[in-house]
Amino acid sequence: MKTEAPSQQGFQLDRTFFGLDIKDKPRLHDSLFDLLWAGEGRWDWNTLYHMPIWMRTFWINKLNKMYDDRKMAQQKAQQRKSTPDKVIKPPM
Repeated sequence: MKTEAPSQQGFQLDRTFFGLDIKDKPRLHDSLFDLLWAGEGRWDWNTLYHMPIWMRTFWINKLNKMYDDRKMAQQKAQQRKSTPDKVIKPPM
């Protein structure tokens, strides 16, 4: 009886460890780029890539809140500017 090593095609194993799917990688790199860009030099790519997920999520939420607050302040200032003040004429 002749025994042979199994062919590679017979060993199609599923992933047995936690890891990112191919479809998840663009989302990861988008969030890293957004943090890098919004961080204005606070972090480098290596630091962000190896940052724990909970901390990365914290900073993303913090930056989103800061930008939302800034946007609301700009809208309030724009509304105040657009409402005409009552014109007071000097007495004649």
